[in-house]
Amino acid sequence: MTGITGIAYPLVVTGIAQVVFPHQANGSLIEQDGVVIGSELIGQNFVDPETGLTVNGYFRGRMSAAGNGYDAAASSGSNLGPTNPVLIDRVAEQVALIRQENNLPTDAQIPVDLVTSSASGLDPDISPASASLQIGRVAQQRGVTVEQIQTLVDDHTSGRTAGILGEPRVDVLGLNLALDEQFPLGA
Repeated sequence: MTGITGIAYPLVVTGIAQVVFPHQANGSLIEQDGVVIGSELIGQNFVDPETGLTVNGYFRGRMSAAGNGYDAAASSGSNLGPTNPVLIDRVAEQVALIRQENNLPTDAQIPVDLVTSSASGLDPDISPASASLQIGRVAQQRGVTVEQIQTLVDDHTSGRTAGILGEPRVDVLGLNLALDEQFPLGA
């Protein structure tokens, strides 16, 4: 039984996956000029570790609770409850940073997904509201119009899975790569 369920079955399933779904079976990796730069399934950090602010001209993704920023080997949520002072302070700090980098008034509402991590700590997507909040800053830093950035955001927004599951979401890595391709910084 160990040979069947522990060796044969996994080998058969892995072989079928490699033939039928090779991209997904190998981690949904994204390559650029032959170099792996990320995965469609794991968020990336576009925040300067020194300042905590988003790197100029890029969209901010969700916070990571996984190790030292999107470490897939340390995938987990923070497990901090809503009344935990550590979580309250962390959220307040993130709200202040997002307001600062986007030149928002102190009473501006910030989407919750920009100031909290997902259950896995690796979520690669943000809500359309979170992307909309950042469009003005990104357009200004890239020297293009808000409409041009909005078009890119729309192109990288996915609806509900099967029309009913989950929420609409924006692929941050794909969006930031498209920004570099269509509107390079300093061009």
